Amino acid sequence: MSTPEITEITDGLQFPEGPVAMPDGTVIVVELMGACVTRVHPDGKKETVATPGGSPNGAAIGPDGALYICNSGGWSFRDLLGITVPDTELPADHSGGRIERVDLETGDVEVLYTECAGHKLIGPNDLVFDTHGGMWFTDHARRQGRVQHLGAIYYAQPDGSSIREVIFPSDSPNGIGLSPDGSRLYAAETHTGRVYAWNVSGPGQVETNAGGAVAALLCGLPGMQLFDSLGIDGDGNVVVATLVTGALTVISPAGELLDQAITGDPLTTNVAFGGDDLRTAYVTCSGTGRLISMPWPRPGLKLNF
Repeated sequence: MSTPEITEITDGLQFPEGPVAMPDGTVIVVELMGACVTRVHPDGKKETVATPGGSPNGAAIGPDGALYICNSGGWSFRDLLGITVPDTELPADHSGGRIERVDLETGDVEVLYTECAGHKLIGPNDLVFDTHGGMWFTDHARRQGRVQHLGAIYYAQPDGSSIREVIFPSDSPNGIGLSPDGSRLYAAETHTGRVYAWNVSGPGQVETNAGGAVAALLCGLPGMQLFDSLGIDGDGNVVVATLVTGALTVISPAGELLDQAITGDPLTTNVAFGGDDLRTAYVTCSGTGRLISMPWPRPGLKLNF
C-alpha cells in the first residue's frame, strides 16, 4: 500500500462520481444524491452545469464535445457514522435508467436510450468511448425486493441511433475501460470484487464462443474489498476505485496487483487523470462528499475524446 500526498479540491458534494478533467483545469463531476452535474474549479468553487434528475452516475466527453451521462434513475442513501452510504435496493421513486447527452454550454439534457431490445435499462453506471466514437457502458442493475436484477454491458452510438447488448449477464458491473490500443475491454464487478477482460474483435464486439462473450478474470482481491469505477493509465494498468479499503487499486495488464493508493474514504468511487502531463489523479471520495487530487507516478491514458 502507498499513501500519496492528497489535496482536497472541494467538499460538500452530494455523493460525487464520474470525474471528467477538462482542458481549462476544471473538473466536472456528477452528484448522485444531488441529481445534478457540477463543475469544480481549481479553487474549489462549484457551479451547476445541468440538473438531469434521477442519479447521474458516470460521465464522459463524446466525439461532439458534449457530456454523456449514465443515469441510474435514483438511489436512496443513509448516514453511517458520518459516511453517506447508498442502499443497494431500487428506491420507490426510481425514475428508470437512461443514457443522456448534456450540452455543456446550455445545460440542456437529451435522453438517448431508456431500453435495449425491449429490456429497460435499470442502472447505467459508467461509460467509455472508443476510437470509432461509440460508447461502451455498464448497467449495474440492482435489487428490487427479493429479486436481484442481472447487469449487462452495452454498446451504443452517441446520436441515439443504435444500442445493443454485448455482454450478459454480469454481476453488478460498474467501472469500464479500454486498453491503450483498444484491443481489450475491462469491467469491474462491484459485489464480486473482480475485474474481467474481453478481447475486442471489432467496434462494439468481443470474442465469443458457443456460451457467449469470452471473459478472462484479470484480478480479484481477498477479503471484503469491492470495486467501483476504474481508469486506465498510460502503461495500460487498470486503476480501480476500491470500496471499504478506500483506495485506488493498480492492476497490471497481466493481472498483477501493483499497488493500493490509500485515500481515507471507504467509498472511494472514481478516478480520472488530468493536468498538462496527465500525472494528476482526480478522485471522488463519495462517502465524505469530496473531490481530491493526488500526484500519479505514471501519466494517465489520454482518452479518445
